Amino acid sequence: MPRPVSDRIMMMRLPLSKDNVAKIIGVNAPTMTNPDENKEAFYKQLASVLIGIPRTDKLLLIGDFNERIGRDNNNWPLVMGKHGIGKCNSNGELLLALCSEFELIVTNTMFKQKDERKTPWMQSRSGHWHMIDFIIMRCLDQMDIYSTRAMRGANC
Repeated sequence: MPRPVSDRIMMMRLPLSKDNVAKIIGVNAPTMTNPDENKEAFYKQLASVLIGIPRTDKLLLIGDFNERIGRDNNNWPLVMGKHGIGKCNSNGELLLALCSEFELIVTNTMFKQKDERKTPWMQSRSGHWHMIDFIIMRCLDQMDIYSTRAMRGANC
């Protein structure tokens, strides 16, 4: 059963085998319009959750991060692949820094695929589609994933 860590973070423990466990952390990060203090508090709280997860556990960090990490992976080659979308924003920098600190990779950027399979949200004013939902895992476990896709218009 998922356990709320806060109003924006939920964690679930999934036994995989006798000795293996996966921790699935679901998030709904503050949007760009939130004060910087809220964003910093969210990432501080998420970091404290990640610190408590043993390195031997599989980790999936998933959710609506409300940020854009862009396509330029020159500064973040260990954190993101070469198949991002658009430009990075300040919230994206926070996420990439967290991923770097905890040796995590944004799997959405690892696979070449059509943009509509990477961009679930359209900004109504500009009409541009954005990648703001991510699946993130430990860099060491990236060989366990074969593809990551976004589902546009999922009504859940």
